[in-house]
Amino acid sequence: MHETWCPLPGINLTRILHRHGMPRLASCDPLTGQPIRSERRSHARYERDRPGELIHLDVKKIGRIPDGGGWRAHGREAGRTYAQKQARIGYDYVHAAIDDHSRMAYAEIHADEKADTCAAFLTRAAAYFAAHGIDCIERVITDNPWAYRKSSAFRQAVADLGDQQRFIRPHCPWTNGKVERFNRTLQTEWAYHQVFTSNTARSRALAPWLTFYNTRRRHTALGGQPPITRLSPTS
Repeated sequence: MHETWCPLPGINLTRILHRHGMPRLASCDPLTGQPIRSERRSHARYERDRPGELIHLDVKKIGRIPDGGGWRAHGREAGRTYAQKQARIGYDYVHAAIDDHSRMAYAEIHADEKADTCAAFLTRAAAYFAAHGIDCIERVITDNPWAYRKSSAFRQAVADLGDQQRFIRPHCPWTNGKVERFNRTLQTEWAYHQVFTSNTARSRALAPWLTFYNTRRRHTALGGQPPITRLSPTS
């Protein structure tokens, strides 16, 4: 009979392995034990020294709201009628940009995430940041879709601003974590915070929420202060 080994009660093996710099089992080859994928975490938290040194960009896709409201307004059963199942409501694409140092954020809603749309958004985001004291953007970082990596329109928009473009490691979205975290906040505090009865009503609520986020909402990483407090006043 084979003897089964059990760890002592109260011992957390995961913490012991982490303390010794060992990767998780799910990140290793089952035969050789060699790491085969990146750990889903950033080993070192960083923050750029000045506003504009690094801008994070991303696009978040959210379902559109049918006229009269969706299941959040009428319940899930009401959202399962045949007519609603057949209706192609589609998606909104929320383009977001956030400054690494100050966490100042900008967002727009568009019908797609095509290259021309991404390029035009970057140009307007830069103008928004400039109006709030971030006169120069040095670098932008994005994930790796075609619109960012291969598009001549987006490359030209970056060049026109005098920026340098950087990309996250493939399949590691957490390395663009500041804008990913902003997307989560965007959903919970704007898109799904209240019941909207139309897509237009939700879209109109974005700009006021964004102003609140930048000028009044307390940010843990900023010592409980809003992003605007890290920027020089503009005349």
